[in-house]
Amino acid sequence: MSIPVSISTSKFQFGPGENCKVCSWSTNPSDEFVASGRWDTGLCSGPNSDDSYAGCARAAAPIFEGGCGECSVVCSSRVDVDDWVADVGGTMTFDDIALDQSQFTGLPGLIPQTDGSPAGAFHEVAHPGAWAIGMRRVFSPTTWRLTPKWDGSTSAPAAMGLPASTPTVLVGYGTDPVVENWWARHQVDDLVPRTANVGFDVVLSPNYSLYGNWPRSFHLLNFRRNLLIAQRFSDAGQLVAPNIYWYRLEDLQRYDRWIRDTSPRLLASNLQTTRQQADWDSFILPGLTWLAAKTPTDVHWVFVAGGNVARLRTVLDLFGPERVTIITQKIWQTAAHGETLGEDGKWHATYAKPVDSFTASYELLNSWITGTRPWPAAMSATGA
Repeated sequence: MSIPVSISTSKFQFGPGENCKVCSWSTNPSDEFVASGRWDTGLCSGPNSDDSYAGCARAAAPIFEGGCGECSVVCSSRVDVDDWVADVGGTMTFDDIALDQSQFTGLPGLIPQTDGSPAGAFHEVAHPGAWAIGMRRVFSPTTWRLTPKWDGSTSAPAAMGLPASTPTVLVGYGTDPVVENWWARHQVDDLVPRTANVGFDVVLSPNYSLYGNWPRSFHLLNFRRNLLIAQRFSDAGQLVAPNIYWYRLEDLQRYDRWIRDTSPRLLASNLQTTRQQADWDSFILPGLTWLAAKTPTDVHWVFVAGGNVARLRTVLDLFGPERVTIITQKIWQTAAHGETLGEDGKWHATYAKPVDSFTASYELLNSWITGTRPWPAAMSATGA
């Protein structure tokens, strides 16, 4: 776990031990706490029922021998929790976040993501409308610095082996160590302006994670960080799509209020980490359904997804193809292993040349996503 860089005091606080009566963001603080002047606004209805972390590092038999310093989450009982609150501006609200997305002119329906290898040969044959690359190819997971290839010495298309006019997207999603160290280093090393200087057409801002067994305090903190880092990219002149995560209906309602207050044109969400069908059914699909119905139709959504074609169809059915861009690394990954997307929506071993497999898979999936061909008749429309 990284330690915040910018430390200052804050009058706002989480309730130790997830104590809602003395938490600045609870919907039900005590009258005495409200009277103290430290109350902000009601954002949270209470702890997560399956939280297995809150307060554990300070218990009589801590899980981590090193205490809070070795814990992987931010709970309300951490000895340094006030530093984490101060590091995001002393608030969990979204009221100070507004993005300049006036330069957004659109994105293609399907964008393949590379593994960092040169994509020029694939581009020449398949001609995707844009290309994406993941954060760990740009921000080193060993040095916690921008790699030399990406540190302002060349443009994004050139670094990816593409023609200079090719639109490029940085998918700022990664493992927890990658995104946490990005946060810890981003102000010290000016990572935001230096990344913006590379010339990506769009950056999907780093996504700070959400797990059901994490304390609710970490959920609130990461919702805030997801938007705050997007704000910093926007302030640097970079077109950015903030990452949207949710766990409860109240999270979606907060985003809805923020969207209606600030009128963003471009939002993103990471769907590729939802591997369990139970998670998809219990909160991802209901959340997507709610967002599709509630968010204005002029908001364009970028979903980073895996290779479950039925789920992709569900997203397109919910939002409509004109409102959605899908980014996936699955086409690149399967091509490297001799697999190709079939007419049944499944990935099959064909042992074709990587460029041929990539092209066939891209063209087929793109035709379904853009509506030029109907989805396979036997494919589920619910993502099951």
